[in-house]
Amino acid sequence: MNFDWDDLRLFLAIARTGSLAGASRTLGVNHSTVFRRLKALEAGLEVRLFDRLPQGYVPTAAGEMLHKHAERVEEEAQAIERELGGHDVRLSGRVVVTTTDTLANAFLAPVFQGFVERYPGIELELLIVSAFLDLARREADVAIRPTQAPPENLIGRRLGTIRWGVYGAREYLRERPALEDPARPAGHRFVGGNEMIRHLASSRWLDERVPPEAFALRTNSVVAALGAARAGVGLAVVPHYMARQESELECVLAIGPEVATDLWLLVHPDLRPSARIRAFMAFAVEAVRQRQAELEGR
Repeated sequence: MNFDWDDLRLFLAIARTGSLAGASRTLGVNHSTVFRRLKALEAGLEVRLFDRLPQGYVPTAAGEMLHKHAERVEEEAQAIERELGGHDVRLSGRVVVTTTDTLANAFLAPVFQGFVERYPGIELELLIVSAFLDLARREADVAIRPTQAPPENLIGRRLGTIRWGVYGAREYLRERPALEDPARPAGHRFVGGNEMIRHLASSRWLDERVPPEAFALRTNSVVAALGAARAGVGLAVVPHYMARQESELECVLAIGPEVATDLWLLVHPDLRPSARIRAFMAFAVEAVRQRQAELEGR
């Protein structure tokens, strides 16, 4: 049987997600197509590649062997794609940018607007995810992400520092005394992070100071926490750049560097020579530099 790269991509998608449904989402095809192509691949190889178990599709011994070789083929194919893409001198084509929902909505939208105005031949594609995408696998071209530890296989620029504060709705605050110390709420309610975002410095900062009984609501979303504070549910810790866009919110306490996070612009080294990638990076660096005060809450 002659291998088709699409067959290997299909196999890897099933192996990584553990299901036909997950593979169909990864590949952008329907469930029946994934099932049919897997059956054809196994028939062509005359071997079963997956055991269908209650926990999902698990590679057989033959599947494990194919998995090892398929990942090497994928790495080589992606390296070729990156290196060829890195030599593209045209100011046209597509740049795939990954970032967080909070940054995309509350800070980066004007950056994207300015870029497409200046470079009408370049199309931006925006991928909103919480975790780092794998730039080596070309899941995205450029990442704009808050992190204190950028992946070592990427290069880029630190764009600035995101600072946070405790915010509440003006109407909510009019009915309560000033907050001098979160450890002594004095009638205040708080909106905190749940277990899904308890790893964030902002969630830990609040949990370490506020008595448990003072929390009125917990959420896994900074955007939801902002909305709850705006509605008067209680006080929330949010980035200054988000809260300053809400006229109903007022900062009652600026948090120091212990919650600050660096904002990075990152790219895989193989793609940095690409003209459209260089154009986007240079534009983004300058555009964010001019808005440092928004990030830092000055």
